[in-house]
Amino acid sequence: MSTAIDLKAFRRDLHAHPEISGNEKETAKRVLAVLNTLKPDALLTELGGTGILATFGTDEIGPQVMVRCELDALPIHEVNTFGHKSVNTGVSHKCGHDGHATILTGLAEKLSNERPTKGRVHLLYQPAEENGAGAEAVLKDPRMKDKHFDLALALHNLPGYKLGSAVVRKGAFTASVNSMVIALAGRTSHAAEPEHGDNPALAVAEILTGALAMQHNVPTEDGLRVVTVVHVNLGTKDYGISAGSAEVHLTVRCWTDAELKKLEQDIEDLSRQVAKKHKLGVDISYCFTFKANQNDDAAADLVKAAVTSTGHELIGRDHPFKWGEDFGLFTAKYKGCMFGLGSGEDMPALHNPDYDFPDELTPHGVKLFETAVRSFLKG
Repeated sequence: MSTAIDLKAFRRDLHAHPEISGNEKETAKRVLAVLNTLKPDALLTELGGTGILATFGTDEIGPQVMVRCELDALPIHEVNTFGHKSVNTGVSHKCGHDGHATILTGLAEKLSNERPTKGRVHLLYQPAEENGAGAEAVLKDPRMKDKHFDLALALHNLPGYKLGSAVVRKGAFTASVNSMVIALAGRTSHAAEPEHGDNPALAVAEILTGALAMQHNVPTEDGLRVVTVVHVNLGTKDYGISAGSAEVHLTVRCWTDAELKKLEQDIEDLSRQVAKKHKLGVDISYCFTFKANQNDDAAADLVKAAVTSTGHELIGRDHPFKWGEDFGLFTAKYKGCMFGLGSGEDMPALHNPDYDFPDELTPHGVKLFETAVRSFLKG
Protein backbone atom coordinates (compact mmCIF):
# COMPACT_ATOMS: atom_id res chain seq x y z
CA MET A 1 0.00 0.00 0.00
CA SER A 2 1.33 3.46 -0.90
CA THR A 3 2.08 6.18 1.64
CA ALA A 4 -0.95 8.39 2.24
CA ILE A 5 -0.97 11.54 0.17
CA ASP A 6 -1.39 14.86 1.97
CA LEU A 7 -4.20 16.09 -0.26
CA LYS A 8 -4.54 19.39 1.56
CA ALA A 9 -0.88 20.25 0.99
CA PHE A 10 -1.12 19.05 -2.62
CA ARG A 11 -4.16 21.25 -3.30
CA ARG A 12 -2.54 24.30 -1.75
CA ASP A 13 0.63 23.74 -3.76
CA LEU A 14 -1.43 23.70 -6.96
CA HIS A 15 -3.28 26.83 -5.82
CA ALA A 16 -0.04 28.69 -5.17
CA HIS A 17 1.31 27.91 -8.66
CA PRO A 18 -1.56 28.52 -11.12
CA GLU A 19 -1.16 28.54 -14.89
CA ILE A 20 -3.55 29.80 -17.55
CA SER A 21 -5.17 27.62 -20.21
CA GLY A 22 -2.72 25.79 -22.44
CA ASN A 23 0.28 26.63 -20.26
CA GLU A 24 -0.19 24.09 -17.45
CA LYS A 25 3.27 22.49 -17.77
CA GLU A 26 4.38 22.96 -14.16
CA THR A 27 0.92 22.00 -12.89
CA ALA A 28 1.14 18.77 -14.89
CA LYS A 29 4.60 18.09 -13.41
CA ARG A 30 3.24 18.49 -9.90
CA VAL A 31 0.39 16.08 -10.66
CA LEU A 32 2.74 13.55 -12.27
CA ALA A 33 5.10 13.63 -9.30
CA VAL A 34 2.26 12.34 -7.12
CA LEU A 35 0.73 9.98 -9.68
CA ASN A 36 4.06 8.25 -10.27
CA THR A 37 4.11 7.20 -6.61
CA LEU A 38 0.77 5.45 -7.18
CA LYS A 39 2.09 3.43 -10.12
CA PRO A 40 -0.85 3.58 -12.55
CA ASP A 41 -1.18 0.60 -14.88
CA ALA A 42 -0.94 2.95 -17.87
CA LEU A 43 0.00 6.60 -18.16
CA LEU A 44 -0.25 9.08 -21.03
CA THR A 45 1.29 12.53 -20.74
CA GLU A 46 1.14 15.72 -22.84
CA LEU A 47 -2.33 14.65 -23.94
CA GLY A 48 -3.94 17.42 -25.97
CA GLY A 49 -1.07 19.65 -24.83
CA THR A 50 -0.42 19.26 -21.10
CA GLY A 51 -3.08 16.68 -20.24
CA ILE A 52 -2.58 13.43 -18.35
CA LEU A 53 -4.49 10.14 -18.56
CA ALA A 54 -3.74 7.74 -15.70
CA THR A 55 -5.30 4.27 -15.95
CA PHE A 56 -5.92 1.87 -13.07
CA GLY A 57 -6.80 -1.73 -13.88
CA THR A 58 -5.68 -4.01 -16.71
CA ASP A 59 -8.96 -5.55 -17.91
CA GLU A 60 -9.51 -4.11 -21.39
CA ILE A 61 -12.71 -6.12 -21.94
CA GLY A 62 -14.73 -5.02 -18.93
CA PRO A 63 -16.39 -1.62 -18.38
CA GLN A 64 -14.24 1.42 -19.10
CA VAL A 65 -14.83 4.48 -16.95
CA MET A 66 -13.33 7.95 -17.46
CA VAL A 67 -13.33 10.55 -14.67
CA ARG A 68 -12.19 14.03 -15.62
CA CYS A 69 -10.86 17.12 -13.87
CA GLU A 70 -9.21 20.34 -15.08
CA LEU A 71 -5.70 21.76 -14.71
CA ASP A 72 -5.97 25.42 -15.73
CA ALA A 73 -6.45 28.62 -13.75
CA LEU A 74 -7.77 32.07 -14.69
CA PRO A 75 -6.22 35.46 -15.55
CA ILE A 76 -7.59 36.97 -12.32
CA HIS A 77 -5.50 38.75 -9.68
CA GLU A 78 -5.89 37.08 -6.28
CA VAL A 79 -6.73 39.34 -3.33
CA ASN A 80 -6.41 36.64 -0.65
CA THR A 81 -3.47 36.93 1.75
CA PHE A 82 -3.18 33.38 3.11
CA GLY A 83 0.04 31.38 2.90
CA HIS A 84 -0.88 29.48 -0.26
CA LYS A 85 -1.90 32.54 -2.29
CA SER A 86 -0.88 32.64 -5.94
CA VAL A 87 2.77 33.45 -6.61
CA ASN A 88 1.98 34.21 -10.25
CA THR A 89 0.83 37.81 -10.61
CA GLY A 90 -2.51 38.15 -12.36
CA VAL A 91 -3.20 34.40 -12.43
CA SER A 92 -5.13 32.39 -9.82
CA HIS A 93 -7.34 29.36 -9.26
CA LYS A 94 -10.73 31.06 -9.02
CA CYS A 95 -12.85 28.20 -10.36
CA GLY A 96 -11.60 25.43 -8.10
CA HIS A 97 -9.70 23.41 -10.67
CA ASP A 98 -6.96 22.95 -8.08
CA GLY A 99 -9.58 21.29 -5.88
CA HIS A 100 -11.01 19.20 -8.71
CA ALA A 101 -7.52 17.92 -9.59
CA THR A 102 -6.95 17.11 -5.92
CA ILE A 103 -10.20 15.14 -5.73
CA LEU A 104 -9.10 13.11 -8.77
CA THR A 105 -5.73 12.48 -7.16
CA GLY A 106 -7.49 11.28 -4.01
CA LEU A 107 -9.49 8.92 -6.22
CA ALA A 108 -6.26 7.75 -7.85
CA GLU A 109 -4.91 6.86 -4.40
CA LYS A 110 -8.03 4.79 -3.65
CA LEU A 111 -7.75 2.97 -6.97
CA SER A 112 -4.05 2.35 -6.45
CA ASN A 113 -4.65 0.76 -3.07
CA GLU A 114 -7.56 -1.36 -4.33
CA ARG A 115 -7.21 -1.77 -8.08
CA PRO A 116 -10.21 -2.69 -10.26
CA THR A 117 -10.28 -6.38 -11.14
CA LYS A 118 -13.08 -5.89 -13.65
CA GLY A 119 -12.75 -3.13 -16.23
CA ARG A 120 -10.53 -0.07 -15.93
CA VAL A 121 -10.74 3.50 -14.61
CA HIS A 122 -9.10 6.27 -16.62
CA LEU A 123 -8.40 9.54 -14.80
CA LEU A 124 -8.15 12.53 -17.13
CA TYR A 125 -6.41 15.70 -15.99
CA GLN A 126 -7.58 18.00 -18.78
CA PRO A 127 -5.90 21.23 -19.87
CA ALA A 128 -7.55 24.42 -21.09
CA GLU A 129 -11.13 24.10 -19.88
CA GLU A 130 -11.59 27.83 -19.30
CA ASN A 131 -11.21 28.74 -22.97
CA GLY A 132 -13.10 25.71 -24.27
CA ALA A 133 -10.10 24.31 -26.17
CA GLY A 134 -8.97 21.51 -23.87
CA ALA A 135 -11.60 18.80 -24.33
CA GLU A 136 -11.40 19.13 -28.11
CA ALA A 137 -7.59 18.96 -28.03
CA VAL A 138 -7.68 15.82 -25.87
CA LEU A 139 -10.24 14.10 -28.11
CA LYS A 140 -8.20 14.96 -31.22
CA ASP A 141 -4.99 13.55 -29.77
CA PRO A 142 -4.10 10.48 -31.91
CA ARG A 143 -3.56 8.40 -28.76
CA MET A 144 -7.26 8.79 -27.94
CA LYS A 145 -8.38 7.40 -31.30
CA ASP A 146 -8.88 3.81 -30.17
CA LYS A 147 -10.17 4.57 -26.69
CA HIS A 148 -13.81 4.16 -25.75
CA PHE A 149 -15.44 4.93 -22.43
CA ASP A 150 -18.68 3.32 -21.30
CA LEU A 151 -19.13 6.06 -18.70
CA ALA A 152 -17.69 9.57 -18.30
CA LEU A 153 -17.98 11.47 -15.02
CA ALA A 154 -17.04 14.96 -13.83
CA LEU A 155 -18.01 17.34 -11.07
CA HIS A 156 -17.88 21.07 -10.43
CA ASN A 157 -17.89 22.72 -7.04
CA LEU A 158 -20.84 25.04 -6.43
CA PRO A 159 -20.59 28.05 -4.10
CA GLY A 160 -23.98 28.90 -2.61
CA TYR A 161 -24.87 25.27 -1.89
CA LYS A 162 -24.40 23.49 1.44
CA LEU A 163 -20.92 22.00 1.69
CA GLY A 164 -20.94 18.38 0.56
CA SER A 165 -24.42 18.46 -0.94
CA ALA A 166 -24.74 17.17 -4.50
CA VAL A 167 -26.73 18.70 -7.37
CA VAL A 168 -27.69 16.12 -9.98
CA ARG A 169 -30.08 16.43 -12.91
CA LYS A 170 -30.89 14.49 -16.06
CA GLY A 171 -30.60 16.18 -19.45
CA ALA A 172 -28.75 19.46 -19.82
CA PHE A 173 -26.52 20.39 -16.88
CA THR A 174 -24.75 23.39 -18.39
CA ALA A 175 -25.63 25.75 -21.23
CA SER A 176 -24.44 25.88 -24.81
CA VAL A 177 -22.10 28.88 -25.00
CA ASN A 178 -20.21 30.69 -27.75
CA SER A 179 -18.40 33.99 -28.17
CA MET A 180 -18.84 36.18 -31.25
CA VAL A 181 -16.49 38.79 -32.67
CA ILE A 182 -18.20 41.18 -35.09
CA ALA A 183 -15.59 43.23 -36.93
CA LEU A 184 -16.78 46.30 -38.86
CA ALA A 185 -14.62 47.92 -41.53
CA GLY A 186 -15.37 51.51 -42.57
CA ARG A 187 -13.16 54.38 -43.68
CA THR A 188 -11.40 57.00 -41.60
CA SER A 189 -11.66 60.71 -42.24
CA HIS A 190 -10.78 63.97 -40.55
CA ALA A 191 -12.77 64.35 -37.34
CA ALA A 192 -13.90 67.74 -38.61
CA GLU A 193 -15.32 66.11 -41.72
CA PRO A 194 -16.88 62.77 -40.72
CA GLU A 195 -19.07 62.97 -43.81
CA HIS A 196 -16.02 62.07 -45.92
CA GLY A 197 -15.58 58.73 -44.15
CA ASP A 198 -17.59 55.74 -42.98
CA ASN A 199 -17.65 55.78 -39.17
CA PRO A 200 -19.05 52.53 -37.67
CA ALA A 201 -20.24 54.16 -34.44
CA LEU A 202 -23.95 54.12 -35.31
CA ALA A 203 -23.66 50.54 -36.57
CA VAL A 204 -22.09 49.49 -33.28
CA ALA A 205 -24.94 51.12 -31.37
CA GLU A 206 -27.58 49.42 -33.53
CA ILE A 207 -25.94 46.01 -33.28
CA LEU A 208 -25.65 46.26 -29.50
CA THR A 209 -29.23 47.45 -29.11
CA GLY A 210 -30.59 44.82 -31.48
CA ALA A 211 -28.59 41.91 -30.08
CA LEU A 212 -29.49 42.75 -26.48
CA ALA A 213 -33.16 42.98 -27.48
CA MET A 214 -32.97 39.29 -28.49
CA GLN A 215 -32.42 38.23 -24.88
CA HIS A 216 -34.74 36.05 -22.86
CA ASN A 217 -32.72 35.73 -19.67
CA VAL A 218 -35.23 33.82 -17.56
CA PRO A 219 -33.58 30.52 -16.54
CA THR A 220 -36.80 28.99 -15.22
CA GLU A 221 -38.47 29.27 -18.63
CA ASP A 222 -37.84 27.53 -21.95
CA GLY A 223 -36.07 29.39 -24.71
CA LEU A 224 -33.28 30.88 -22.61
CA ARG A 225 -31.23 33.46 -24.52
CA VAL A 226 -28.41 35.33 -22.81
CA VAL A 227 -26.47 37.97 -24.75
CA THR A 228 -23.59 39.58 -22.88
CA VAL A 229 -21.43 42.41 -24.22
CA VAL A 230 -17.87 41.65 -23.12
CA HIS A 231 -15.83 44.15 -25.17
CA VAL A 232 -16.27 46.96 -27.68
CA ASN A 233 -13.45 48.66 -29.58
CA LEU A 234 -14.10 51.69 -31.80
CA GLY A 235 -11.46 53.66 -33.66
CA THR A 236 -8.35 55.01 -31.92
CA LYS A 237 -7.56 57.66 -29.31
CA ASP A 238 -6.63 60.17 -32.01
CA TYR A 239 -9.00 63.07 -31.65
CA GLY A 240 -8.45 64.34 -35.15
CA ILE A 241 -9.57 61.09 -36.77
CA SER A 242 -13.12 59.90 -37.28
CA ALA A 243 -13.18 56.14 -36.55
CA GLY A 244 -12.91 53.76 -39.47
CA SER A 245 -13.16 50.38 -37.76
CA ALA A 246 -14.78 48.72 -34.79
CA GLU A 247 -15.19 45.38 -33.05
CA VAL A 248 -18.09 44.11 -30.95
CA HIS A 249 -17.44 41.07 -28.76
CA LEU A 250 -20.44 39.16 -27.43
CA THR A 251 -20.92 35.99 -25.43
CA VAL A 252 -24.16 34.17 -26.21
CA ARG A 253 -25.74 31.18 -24.47
CA CYS A 254 -28.84 28.97 -24.67
CA TRP A 255 -29.92 25.69 -23.13
CA THR A 256 -29.30 23.65 -26.29
CA ASP A 257 -26.83 23.70 -29.17
CA ALA A 258 -29.67 24.03 -31.68
CA GLU A 259 -31.17 27.05 -29.88
CA LEU A 260 -27.76 28.69 -29.72
CA LYS A 261 -27.21 28.17 -33.45
CA LYS A 262 -30.48 30.02 -34.11
CA LEU A 263 -29.48 32.91 -31.82
CA GLU A 264 -26.08 33.17 -33.51
CA GLN A 265 -27.76 33.29 -36.92
CA ASP A 266 -30.17 36.00 -35.77
CA ILE A 267 -27.28 38.17 -34.56
CA GLU A 268 -25.31 37.49 -37.75
CA ASP A 269 -28.31 38.54 -39.89
CA LEU A 270 -28.74 41.71 -37.85
CA SER A 271 -25.04 42.57 -38.11
CA ARG A 272 -24.93 42.09 -41.87
CA GLN A 273 -28.07 44.17 -42.40
CA VAL A 274 -26.72 47.00 -40.25
CA ALA A 275 -23.31 46.88 -41.93
CA LYS A 276 -24.92 47.05 -45.37
CA LYS A 277 -27.08 50.00 -44.29
CA HIS A 278 -24.00 51.94 -43.16
CA LYS A 279 -21.80 50.84 -46.10
CA LEU A 280 -19.41 48.88 -43.91
CA GLY A 281 -17.55 45.65 -44.38
CA VAL A 282 -18.32 43.00 -41.78
CA ASP A 283 -16.54 39.85 -40.64
CA ILE A 284 -17.96 37.53 -37.98
CA SER A 285 -15.89 34.93 -36.15
CA TYR A 286 -16.32 32.69 -33.10
CA CYS A 287 -14.16 31.60 -30.17
CA PHE A 288 -14.46 29.99 -26.71
CA THR A 289 -17.08 27.45 -27.79
CA PHE A 290 -18.77 25.21 -25.20
CA LYS A 291 -21.30 22.56 -26.18
CA ALA A 292 -24.26 21.99 -23.87
CA ASN A 293 -23.48 19.28 -21.33
CA GLN A 294 -26.15 16.59 -21.67
CA ASN A 295 -26.33 14.10 -18.81
CA ASP A 296 -27.34 10.55 -19.68
CA ASP A 297 -30.33 9.35 -17.62
CA ALA A 298 -28.70 6.12 -16.44
CA ALA A 299 -25.45 7.91 -15.59
CA ALA A 300 -27.37 10.52 -13.58
CA ASP A 301 -29.21 7.74 -11.73
CA LEU A 302 -25.85 6.10 -10.94
CA VAL A 303 -24.56 9.35 -9.41
CA LYS A 304 -27.80 9.89 -7.48
CA ALA A 305 -27.48 6.39 -6.01
CA ALA A 306 -23.89 7.16 -4.98
CA VAL A 307 -25.02 10.39 -3.32
CA THR A 308 -27.76 8.74 -1.26
CA SER A 309 -25.74 5.62 -0.37
CA THR A 310 -22.91 7.74 1.04
CA GLY A 311 -25.26 9.86 3.12
CA HIS A 312 -24.85 13.07 1.14
CA GLU A 313 -27.74 15.45 0.58
CA LEU A 314 -29.20 15.12 -2.93
CA ILE A 315 -30.47 18.35 -4.46
CA GLY A 316 -32.53 18.53 -7.64
CA ARG A 317 -32.50 21.44 -10.04
CA ASP A 318 -35.25 22.29 -12.52
CA HIS A 319 -33.00 24.05 -15.03
CA PRO A 320 -29.33 23.88 -16.09
CA PHE A 321 -26.56 26.22 -15.03
CA LYS A 322 -25.92 29.11 -17.42
CA TRP A 323 -22.15 28.77 -17.51
CA GLY A 324 -20.28 26.79 -20.16
CA GLU A 325 -18.29 23.59 -19.58
CA ASP A 326 -16.35 21.78 -22.29
CA PHE A 327 -17.10 18.43 -20.64
CA GLY A 328 -20.10 18.70 -22.98
CA LEU A 329 -17.86 17.36 -25.76
CA PHE A 330 -17.35 14.17 -23.74
CA THR A 331 -21.05 13.70 -22.95
CA ALA A 332 -21.78 14.19 -26.67
CA LYS A 333 -19.48 11.24 -27.41
CA TYR A 334 -19.92 9.03 -24.35
CA LYS A 335 -22.71 8.35 -21.86
CA GLY A 336 -21.86 10.49 -18.90
CA CYS A 337 -22.84 12.82 -16.10
CA MET A 338 -21.51 16.04 -14.68
CA PHE A 339 -22.81 16.91 -11.24
CA GLY A 340 -22.37 19.75 -8.79
CA LEU A 341 -20.78 19.51 -5.36
CA GLY A 342 -21.78 22.20 -2.88
CA SER A 343 -18.74 24.13 -1.62
CA GLY A 344 -20.49 26.21 1.03
CA GLU A 345 -23.43 28.57 1.27
CA ASP A 346 -21.26 31.55 2.21
CA MET A 347 -18.47 30.88 -0.30
CA PRO A 348 -17.44 33.64 -2.73
CA ALA A 349 -18.80 32.98 -6.21
CA LEU A 350 -16.77 31.26 -8.91
CA HIS A 351 -14.33 33.65 -10.63
CA ASN A 352 -14.45 36.09 -7.70
CA PRO A 353 -10.94 37.38 -6.79
CA ASP A 354 -11.30 36.15 -3.19
CA TYR A 355 -12.51 32.61 -4.00
CA ASP A 356 -10.55 29.62 -2.66
CA PHE A 357 -11.57 25.97 -2.96
CA PRO A 358 -12.41 24.59 0.53
CA ASP A 359 -10.09 21.72 1.47
CA GLU A 360 -12.81 20.12 3.61
CA LEU A 361 -14.73 19.40 0.40
CA THR A 362 -12.06 17.11 -1.05
CA PRO A 363 -13.01 13.88 0.79
CA HIS A 364 -16.65 14.33 -0.24
CA GLY A 365 -15.68 14.43 -3.91
CA VAL A 366 -13.36 11.44 -3.58
CA LYS A 367 -16.06 9.38 -1.84
CA LEU A 368 -18.74 10.17 -4.41
CA PHE A 369 -16.51 9.44 -7.38
CA GLU A 370 -15.20 6.18 -5.87
CA THR A 371 -18.68 4.97 -4.97
CA ALA A 372 -20.10 5.71 -8.43
CA VAL A 373 -17.12 4.20 -10.25
CA ARG A 374 -16.97 0.97 -8.26
CA SER A 375 -20.74 0.55 -8.53
CA PHE A 376 -20.55 0.87 -12.31
CA LEU A 377 -17.66 -1.59 -12.59
CA LYS A 378 -19.64 -4.15 -10.59
CA GLY A 379 -22.49 -3.79 -13.09
